[in-house]
Amino acid sequence: MTSSQVGKQDDGSEAVGGDAPEEGYERGLGSRQVQMIAIGGAIGVGLFLGAGANIAKAGPSLIVMYALAGVIIFFIMRALGELLLYRPVSGSFAEYSREFLGPFFGYFTGWTYWLMWVVTGMAELTAAAIYVHYWFPAIHQWVTALVFLVILFVANLISVRLFGEIEFWFSMVKVTALIGMIVIGIGVLTFGFSSAGDTASVSNLWQFDGFFPNGIGSSLMTLQGVMFAYLAVELVGVTAGESENPEKTLPKAINTLPWRIALFYVGALTVILCVVKWTEFAPGVSPFVEAFAKIGIPAGAGIVNFVVLTAALSSCNSGMYSTGRMLRNLADSGEAPRVFSKLSSTKTPALGITVSVLFMGIGVVLNYVVPEKAFGYVTSVATAAGIWTWLMILVSHILYRRAVDAGRLPASSFPAPGGAKCSWVAVVFLLFVTGLIAYDSESRICLYVMAVWAAALAIGWAVLKARNPQVTERSEPEFETIG
Repeated sequence: MTSSQVGKQDDGSEAVGGDAPEEGYERGLGSRQVQMIAIGGAIGVGLFLGAGANIAKAGPSLIVMYALAGVIIFFIMRALGELLLYRPVSGSFAEYSREFLGPFFGYFTGWTYWLMWVVTGMAELTAAAIYVHYWFPAIHQWVTALVFLVILFVANLISVRLFGEIEFWFSMVKVTALIGMIVIGIGVLTFGFSSAGDTASVSNLWQFDGFFPNGIGSSLMTLQGVMFAYLAVELVGVTAGESENPEKTLPKAINTLPWRIALFYVGALTVILCVVKWTEFAPGVSPFVEAFAKIGIPAGAGIVNFVVLTAALSSCNSGMYSTGRMLRNLADSGEAPRVFSKLSSTKTPALGITVSVLFMGIGVVLNYVVPEKAFGYVTSVATAAGIWTWLMILVSHILYRRAVDAGRLPASSFPAPGGAKCSWVAVVFLLFVTGLIAYDSESRICLYVMAVWAAALAIGWAVLKARNPQVTERSEPEFETIG
């Protein structure tokens, strides 16, 4: 929803649109929910499942890759935070691209972010089906994926409060479990209990062919998978339009990101790789499930499997939430069919969510046709789309800072440390990761998919421009009073 389309009615509710006002989003996400969405967004299936393949490639050096990528993610989130407090709007990435780079970039970013979450939803459904297969090997992956898709779809249609509450408890399970895993791992290292106690040692980080067992080059190649693990941290920006008090909740959520990364990614992986030597992990198996199986705690592996299932469903739930909001933002800007701008009686963009879920259903088909390759295919496409979104956040931030320095725009109440310098560093890093994707023959296919996607969007833009030239003209933003 663009801020230029937000007004106040006599009863104090928001009106959206030009000549035919309708109710706006409900500010139904409280501080408790926004904080936990932010925490949960940093813990996804990329860590719980994808880390297994990356450990096999990079060994213990994967810890450094997560830490390095985590620093860049923090730069991206502080850049986004500065923009959000300058002008908090739902669909923020597309809005800032539209304002600072022009209407085409807003259109392209909005649709690409929608694509990212659709394919991420496919990845999460695939992961969830793999986890259920751990308990019920007789059930086909596609059946499980379809059941979860329908359940989360219904929940998202009911209300934003229900979404927030589901996401709160999903995230609570992930956070509690990860902290528990770290504590148990430290206990095994310190006191030597469990069947892994005799071999658990900090020296496992370098004892088996060194800290970089396959060379630095192999370690760097894992960065594309590592970046996928961080997809969804920017979801805080999508919640801006439905947060009760974004001026307080958003900075707090963003500023806690470094310790979340240090604890849940770097800390958890370090403990696990100390408890179990890296050579015992394999692609397609969650390293957390494997570690608890080695420790030998009764039902431990099953409990962890439940936790990682929760993580997958949490991310898919977030995907349904964000795709519906992004389609509405595009519709409000005239860059998608106007019908997507309508809200249901429960103030959710029901049609946008429905269409997005239908596309996520392609993931169910992939699980039927190529169940063993489905996860790898969709994660590479999601990573490429996510990198584009992050680049647009960073470039918008750089241009915003120029405008502030020139006195053309008001300064944000939440300036990023280092100004635009850190954003430039992050831009270079993301371009480097894109180069790694292009170099890797297995993941390169996602760039071909993105090229086709870009061509389709370019054709759509040409049609849009021919039908409604006003949509393609840059307009000055209006500001919504928040808080």
